[in-house]
Amino acid sequence: MKQTNVYKIDLTKIDGSGDFACPRCGNTISPDDTKEKAYSILEPKASSKGLEEVIIKCNRCESFIHLTGFALLQELPAQDAEKPDVDDKEEPLYYIAHV
Repeated sequence: MKQTNVYKIDLTKIDGSGDFACPRCGNTISPDDTKEKAYSILEPKASSKGLEEVIIKCNRCESFIHLTGFALLQELPAQDAEKPDVDDKEEPLYYIAHV
């Protein structure tokens, strides 16, 4: 009987652009891997609040990895939209009259 390894990774604790190493074999898992060479998506879990968890399988060692932290990541763009951007300030209009 083959043993299945299961891991849980919180995406909010990952630095960078979302790449991380498989906890068992070190295979680089990247969200940019659109052809699923390094991993396979097994099951996305969603609720009325949005994406809650995604279960993936490492294609090298066949470990199951539960990715969490999507709720916080979905809130971040909404918070950024509420903040005024410093570069978007309107320049004051000056009227200078020479006497």
